[in-house]
Amino acid sequence: MKTNTVKGMNDYLPADADLRDYLQSTIMRVYKANGFNRIITPIIEDIENLEKSEGGENLNLMFKILKRGEKLNKAIAAQKLDELSDMGLRYDLTLPLSRYIANNRAKIMMPFKCIQIDRAYRAERPQKGRLRELTQCDIDIIGSQSYCCEVELIDVTAKALLEIGISDFKVRISDRRILKDLLLHFGFSESDIGTVCISFDKISNIGADGVEAELKDKALPPSGIEQFIAFAKNPLGLEDIIHLLPNNAYIEDLKNIISNVHALCDGKYAIAFDISLVRGQGYYSGTVFEIESSAFRGSIAGGGRYDGLIGKFTKEEIPAVGFSIGFERIFCILQEQGYKIPSAKKKIAVFYEDFLPAYKKVQTFHAAYDVELFEKPKKLGKFLNKLEGFGFHGYLVADESDEIKLLSHQ
Repeated sequence: MKTNTVKGMNDYLPADADLRDYLQSTIMRVYKANGFNRIITPIIEDIENLEKSEGGENLNLMFKILKRGEKLNKAIAAQKLDELSDMGLRYDLTLPLSRYIANNRAKIMMPFKCIQIDRAYRAERPQKGRLRELTQCDIDIIGSQSYCCEVELIDVTAKALLEIGISDFKVRISDRRILKDLLLHFGFSESDIGTVCISFDKISNIGADGVEAELKDKALPPSGIEQFIAFAKNPLGLEDIIHLLPNNAYIEDLKNIISNVHALCDGKYAIAFDISLVRGQGYYSGTVFEIESSAFRGSIAGGGRYDGLIGKFTKEEIPAVGFSIGFERIFCILQEQGYKIPSAKKKIAVFYEDFLPAYKKVQTFHAAYDVELFEKPKKLGKFLNKLEGFGFHGYLVADESDEIKLLSHQ
């Protein structure tokens, strides 16, 4: 039997579990204080839903669940390899939310502001801050097309990050509809837009030359590639794009989002337009945004508008926009910084020879301390040395004294 965890999944020692619980509860508290309500969805979804969700590269990272019993045997016998699975583990929380809205629409009030803090699964190459079992902290607003939703999501997400000690970050924002109109302006066809965006989304990893090579391999129009790569190497600002697309209806909304966030952030973080921000999921239909931290390479939060995804279930478009904190990256940052939970109760050990009186005595300490009971060992001094290494503040021997004695490192 193997003692190691499956690759890309972690065990967490008590101190790490305490930190994760604290961070999630703090994020939850900020979300709830700003009018969002928690929902819970299953980690398993119908395979058809997942495969039709336009999840981009995540679809290639999906954990699929095999059919069981006779159904599996029949699929194998018929060599129908694409029919071996009927369910899969969710790769994010957006698809489950969309199905949830379609299933519970009569029971919720629109616009619906919801929270999901839960696990998702992706079969990717594990690395720092990137796991196969990951926690996401999502807030979404369903049922409104107003740009005020984007402002609210950005502000509340930023508040949550600041509350847990993440600072020195920047919000990057763009709009896929503006990028689409630019690509049409450069000479690409409507059918080219999706594949150009997929390549453009890789620019931070492969550079403009890499994007150009991909576009040429895809046999896209040379004149369009030339104009686009010139643009990619020297991206235009929002005011410059206004001159290229003078009648674009989405630029004004984007300007309003940026100006409103500037007014709310009080200089605690920055927000800037970045046309190179695409985000890989195909279901994004409008604004997209990410948060970058100087303490971590890459984004620590991301989201956008996905007005068409719920309609795959309801057959009518329901506007939706969401923002997700990448919890594993946040946890890595704070763990490496030696983050201490503020105002956490100090931990004491209580030793006993007679259990019941000691257990009753412990109840009087709970208001001020976290207390752990131990049967008194024969070599108390040696045991006390262990306690120091596990973060205990002090101890008392219940049968001898009511005085808490500090451990030597205090």
